[in-house]
Amino acid sequence: MDDATRDTGDWVRRMNPSPGARTRLVCLPHAGGSAGFFRPVSRALAPDTEVLAIQYPGRQDRRAERCIEHLPELADAVTEALLPWTDRPLALFGHSMGATLAFEVACRLEKAGIHPLALFVSGRRAPSRTRHETVHLRDDAGVLAEIKELNGTGASLLDDEEIMRMALPALRADYKAAETYRFAGAPPVAAPVHAHVGDSDPKVSLDEAQAWKEHTTGDFTLQVHPGGHFYLIDQAAQLIAALSGVLSRAES
Repeated sequence: MDDATRDTGDWVRRMNPSPGARTRLVCLPHAGGSAGFFRPVSRALAPDTEVLAIQYPGRQDRRAERCIEHLPELADAVTEALLPWTDRPLALFGHSMGATLAFEVACRLEKAGIHPLALFVSGRRAPSRTRHETVHLRDDAGVLAEIKELNGTGASLLDDEEIMRMALPALRADYKAAETYRFAGAPPVAAPVHAHVGDSDPKVSLDEAQAWKEHTTGDFTLQVHPGGHFYLIDQAAQLIAALSGVLSRAES
């Protein structure tokens, strides 16, 4: 299918089209996040790597759609949306909830005979490591308190009652998907797994991040960055350099 006529649909956002790109990087947002979070990554990696950012339903221009509260269902939908884009080698990057989702998508792609170049997982424990978390059961104030503590949303947005009221259904649905997810025992992926974590992230310990090694038969690396759960905002340049380095080596 020609890139000029390919329909990105509702799920896939192609912010910096790069017809000559050798590879594609699929980016999956954190809970409450949107495709636009990855705009700087898309600009930085173009034109050698084309970024495809995933837009979940229930937010921004998809606000009228039903939120998906179960991660396996979300993985099925994302995988289906990506199939038209697998004519070139691709890798997956996910942050927080998006990391678990990226793993589940990688499992589905490999089962379909499509083998990602790499799986980048950020700010998330390995699928086989569980925590008892109940943010999705809190009242609105409790959900917003969690977001403020993690510094995932600008203070100005948290103070905007109208914006946060619109965002809360998606936030709650995403937290439910992440917190109720239970690893079903899928075999390790063949794709190399590259884990990234902040050294003061309250949502994942170094041991929980290291456990990603159990979920690949390929190479594994763990890179620790200064910062908390959203270390990747302040450490964007270092993270993008790491992604670019892996992708460049995978292409050669």
